[in-house]
Amino acid sequence: MELAQVTYTTTSSVAAGTIFLYFIIFYAIAVIPFWVIFTKAGQPGWPALIPIYSTYILLKIIGRPGWWLLLFLVPILNIVILIIMYNGLSKSFGHGVGFTLGLLFLSLIFFYVLAFGSSTYRGPAPAGGGGMAAPPPPPPMPTA
Repeated sequence: MELAQVTYTTTSSVAAGTIFLYFIIFYAIAVIPFWVIFTKAGQPGWPALIPIYSTYILLKIIGRPGWWLLLFLVPILNIVILIIMYNGLSKSFGHGVGFTLGLLFLSLIFFYVLAFGSSTYRGPAPAGGGGMAAPPPPPPMPTA
């Protein structure tokens, strides 16, 4: 009587290890610009490693309240909030709408440009009016 021979292969564990390695490499590539952007804005860089907390710090950098983090849980509103957040980040570093569009459509490239380019943090972006200040009040009327 012969027993069946069982052969064990390690291809599944090798594949899982390879996928994990690719994940770590991609995560590092994605986190590096956020670390530099946070330090440019005067925040510590380590929050870039923690997914939800990094979004909270980003909201803090652009001058938005922390409770906006909850708005990312609302399905369509989260896209609108992301656009507003990218626009605020762009304006906080002195860029305009074109850079905001770059952050939306070519995110990784434009985050690297923001991190390692000549951009400097100028403070939180204005909340409303597209970044434009209110007009000054009219001068007082002369008295006769």
